[in-house]
Amino acid sequence: MNLNEVEILYSQAQIEVRVAELGRQIAADYAGKDLLVLGILKGAFIFMADLIRKIEGVNLQLDFMSVSSYGASSQSSGEVRILKDLDSSVEGKHVLVVEDIIDTGLTLGYIRELLLKRGALSVKLCCFLDKPSRRKGPVTPDYLGYAVEDHFVVGYGLDYAERYRYYPAVCILKPWVYEK
Repeated sequence: MNLNEVEILYSQAQIEVRVAELGRQIAADYAGKDLLVLGILKGAFIFMADLIRKIEGVNLQLDFMSVSSYGASSQSSGEVRILKDLDSSVEGKHVLVVEDIIDTGLTLGYIRELLLKRGALSVKLCCFLDKPSRRKGPVTPDYLGYAVEDHFVVGYGLDYAERYRYYPAVCILKPWVYEK
């Protein structure tokens, strides 16, 4: 990554502290219950991997979905497409959906309703970042890393056109990079 293209918003150390706090909170809330942790690919995989290692004492199962509302664009199309569905049933299970960021809320609203229709006992949302100023649907995370202003952010799983995911910090991508 060219560091001239970004401004660090949350450092790796800040992220590690916040993820540990979220893991403890989730562990307390799901103590004595089985939990299906559902990661939304590709963006949530780094956050989810770190998070599940901090949810101690809870019997976890993992699954993934891949959905798209962006394509290669920097703006959501508003149309949610399932690219990869679950490998297992959610019927009768408590589900924690793990996502990298809530922008418009349309994708997570769609996923939550879909999981409830499929018979999940409960569906809670855990998002690392939230952009409440961009919300178009009534979605609020149950567990949240950080609320951010309306910046284009990358790193820690977040990408722009499949770039920058690997960076261990969350960064603001400078507009000249994506306004080309």
